[in-house]
Amino acid sequence: MGHFGAVTAPTPMSQSVSPLYTGLFRHTLDDKNRLTIPSAWRFAHGADDAFLATPHPDGYIAVLPPAEVEKLRAKIAALALSDGAGQDFVARFFAQTLSLWFDKQGRMSVSAELLQHAGISKDAVLVGSLTKFNIYEPSRWQKVEARTSGENFGDIMRRLGI
Repeated sequence: MGHFGAVTAPTPMSQSVSPLYTGLFRHTLDDKNRLTIPSAWRFAHGADDAFLATPHPDGYIAVLPPAEVEKLRAKIAALALSDGAGQDFVARFFAQTLSLWFDKQGRMSVSAELLQHAGISKDAVLVGSLTKFNIYEPSRWQKVEARTSGENFGDIMRRLGI
């Protein structure tokens, strides 16, 4: 269980700034499907802060922290009730999305359905994505690394304007 990468935490003067989820961490599920979340990702959150975990179509679990949950809430609230396709999507999305909280040891319980979607049986890779974080099965994460390495990495950075 180690980590690689930097995690940026707000200083006391910048507590109003949303936390940044950066770095890569490898953790193992316990026998109750709980996953320890890096302490640097927990620092700005209280026990009552709800995160959302949803299966991503690319085969991992996307975890949205409270700030992103609020942005999503605003978008959903603005959706017209008469938008049938939009309402169907919202129903489907939230039918497979779970609310998660940290326990006192900094763990989140992950459902068997989400773990199955991501192909995770024991080991997991937690990857920061700036405003959220993702949970991968290790071999699936290796494929992402392979797709985005070498010249591809530079090409992608240029395309994104980074």
